[in-house]
Amino acid sequence: MALLVSWKLHGDGKTLAPGEVVEPDERLTWSRTAGIGAQHVIAMFGATFLVPILTGFDPSTTLFFTAIATALFLLINQNRLPSYLGSSFGFIAPIAAVTSAHKGLAVASFGILVTGVLLALVGVIVHFSGAKWIDMLMPPVVNGAVVAIIGFNLAPSAWANFKTFPITACVTLLAVVLIAVLFKGMIGRLNILLGVIVGYAFAASQGQIKWDSIKEAAWIGLPQFHTPKPDMSIVVMFLPVVLILIAENIGHVKSVALMTGRNYDGQIGSALFSDGIGTILAGIGGGSGTTTYAENIGVMAATKVYSTAAYWCAAIFAFILSLCPKFGAVINSIPTGVLGGVTTLLYGMIGMLGVRIWVENKVEFSKPINVMVAAITMIIGIANFSFTFSGISFNGIAIGSIAVLVLYHGLTAIGKATGTTYDK
Repeated sequence: MALLVSWKLHGDGKTLAPGEVVEPDERLTWSRTAGIGAQHVIAMFGATFLVPILTGFDPSTTLFFTAIATALFLLINQNRLPSYLGSSFGFIAPIAAVTSAHKGLAVASFGILVTGVLLALVGVIVHFSGAKWIDMLMPPVVNGAVVAIIGFNLAPSAWANFKTFPITACVTLLAVVLIAVLFKGMIGRLNILLGVIVGYAFAASQGQIKWDSIKEAAWIGLPQFHTPKPDMSIVVMFLPVVLILIAENIGHVKSVALMTGRNYDGQIGSALFSDGIGTILAGIGGGSGTTTYAENIGVMAATKVYSTAAYWCAAIFAFILSLCPKFGAVINSIPTGVLGGVTTLLYGMIGMLGVRIWVENKVEFSKPINVMVAAITMIIGIANFSFTFSGISFNGIAIGSIAVLVLYHGLTAIGKATGTTYDK
């Protein structure tokens, strides 16, 4: 309980001078703090709901577990590290692979559960040993390649949805990109959410939405929980997601440290552990796996309010929304054409995040090892190479992630032994 009343009031709690910062352990008045919390919900809303929509999970259940995961994250990190834990896009591809194999969402939930367990274990290791070994295992060329194929591997899925209602898809995609360039501030940042709303309205005008489930849904009720079904043959599909979640969490911690001017290196292990616990709970109850959200970093950058109290408010708002089945039914009614339009951009953006990692870390593609490893990985992921060994199926992301690790470290070791390569 002491953690929940530990914030100091910033000034009079009502006014902020230009450029003035509200620290993580401070808050404004509760009404203003709640307002910032509502902004955080809006910021994470579009991306968090797209994941269950695209994978077949129940949106209300997913929102429920993002609220629980965020609250646990704040508790475990003792209200020092501001963050909202939303749905991770890293899970889309392996869940799609599981469902395309007709194994069902319960089996996919088992994959999410295992991913959470592994991430929590990594968090414990990092807490006691530090994070330098992660940088050694996953240098930028490796990390960028894994992130890139997570997005580009989903290109066929975007096209499959796009071509069902191509005009609706085009309207949605055009709305998303135009909102981003026509509007400044929060409106521009919410281009994906607002673009989906525009696409939904157009789809409604074309008679593409089924209203029966919305009319039948209750206003108040519990989300649709389901338990995981163990199937070890699908675990390998989810292993690359662990690498993605590690990269996302570390990137989030470093971004918050840069904005606040605080040293959060000591929080990396607890951040990973917290996200792992949140993902475990989601896997147990039928929600999608979680991750720290860059969208909410944008809210903090815009408002200069880093108060963890605002994130508690966001978690409470998300929890309340998750108890409205009619709200979830509306989200589930989004037609495939709208999804095809928005994912044409979204999946590409996930892939480009990997390219961004290469650019920001100045990866030298003049070095043969770097260019060969990246090239092989990209083709494996985009073409979705696959094979089955001893009843275990490997998709393009799993094969690509294994290949990039083995090739990079193997070729680097050989090159150093023979003197044909050099360190940067």
